[in-house]
Amino acid sequence: MAKEILVHVAHDERRVAVLVGGKLDDFYIELEGNQSMLGNIYKGRVESILPSINGAFVNIGQEKNGFLYLTDAENPLMEGIERIEQEPTAAQKFLNMFAPKKPQAVAPEAAAPADKGRKQHSKKDAPEVSLKKDQEVLVQVVKDPFGTKGARLTTHLSLAGRFVVYMPMDRHSGISKKIENPQERHRLREIVKGFTFSKQGGFIVRTASQTQGDKEITRDAKFLVAMWEKIRILSKQKESPALIYKEYDLIWKIVRDLLKDEVERLVIDSQEEYLKLRKFAQTLIGKEMVDKIQYHAGPKPLFEEKGIATELDKIYESKVYLKSGAYVVIEPTEGVTVVDVNSGRFKSKGSPEEAAFAVNMEAAPEIARQMRLRDVGGIIVIDFIDMNREDHKRKIVQALRDELAKDHAKTEVNRISQLGLVEMTRARTGKTIESLEFHSCPYCEGRGKVKIN
Repeated sequence: MAKEILVHVAHDERRVAVLVGGKLDDFYIELEGNQSMLGNIYKGRVESILPSINGAFVNIGQEKNGFLYLTDAENPLMEGIERIEQEPTAAQKFLNMFAPKKPQAVAPEAAAPADKGRKQHSKKDAPEVSLKKDQEVLVQVVKDPFGTKGARLTTHLSLAGRFVVYMPMDRHSGISKKIENPQERHRLREIVKGFTFSKQGGFIVRTASQTQGDKEITRDAKFLVAMWEKIRILSKQKESPALIYKEYDLIWKIVRDLLKDEVERLVIDSQEEYLKLRKFAQTLIGKEMVDKIQYHAGPKPLFEEKGIATELDKIYESKVYLKSGAYVVIEPTEGVTVVDVNSGRFKSKGSPEEAAFAVNMEAAPEIARQMRLRDVGGIIVIDFIDMNREDHKRKIVQALRDELAKDHAKTEVNRISQLGLVEMTRARTGKTIESLEFHSCPYCEGRGKVKIN
């Protein structure tokens, strides 16, 4: 189906809508003064170490200190930037054979630094890391501040390009698991082996590299290595806490990660940004993608002309109506998002079991789509209409998983429980779309109810 990317630019916000077959499939928003820190690299200073929670608080120059799991602090010293450039001696290699093995990195995808969120670690997993108070450390943000919590940090630095991800502090390389063809995996692995321009670090080849030539992939890798060299030099010059590298803003990331062969066009309504995008695309991607970038001059607003302005407004509503007359209620709370499926005006001549299955089957992919559009994260509990047949339950969960496969965020889905509930999680990297646009009502304090006098 035809795929389009629409970009609306205003003085205080940027909105990006992805359309598949003319239907809203994904949505991103960035507000002035509330930009994501995801992927930013900071030279921080350790403020405190709390072994009881297996973590350390690091001052990165923001309002709140960032949190660094000790298990994510395997290269904590600034001196490590220099040490890792040197190959270990024969004696060191021998000793390393008996050292605990480091966990293997998972191949990141479209929002590459954003995909590196790590699970919480128990006390028994706490490593012996020689972090000390007031120690300088180079860290990267893997999760934006949320509520009262500061940014989540890691020392496993990575720089995402269009075709590869460069990890300057790691020694291994890999291929995205989504590339399944053995011949293609072998071809890409041979290309990476030819990266003689890199003296350190490792690469992960992204899914977008499939069918790309040696020249394009190598150019992307060289760009990232040069970027790291600038970061390394700047990290020596600046005093902590300091921002060393700022990740691209929303529009640039969309071009880098989403402007692919299957996209027919990218339409933007700012002439200034349009000219910048074309220049950026020609430098980073190549001439073949430049012609897909088009300027929308009006007079009708871009989102209205494409007929998605109304649909965008609906992602802030609690009720989502389905074509059959049934509807889904989405209620976010501080800890859990609750989703309830209701039959509404749905009518069926079949049995109650068949009716419930039909409604649930229609609701499952829409729920996954809404999670993606609203950027809901954390624990999600879905209350489907009760069904008795096990094959129906399996089909509902599979339909949910099939739609979630399109998601850029990591998700996990459990089977339908005896109570008819599906528990799932979706990786949270920052604030939800709703929390960026709205704040709690000062009268009802977010309860949605006003007391009658």
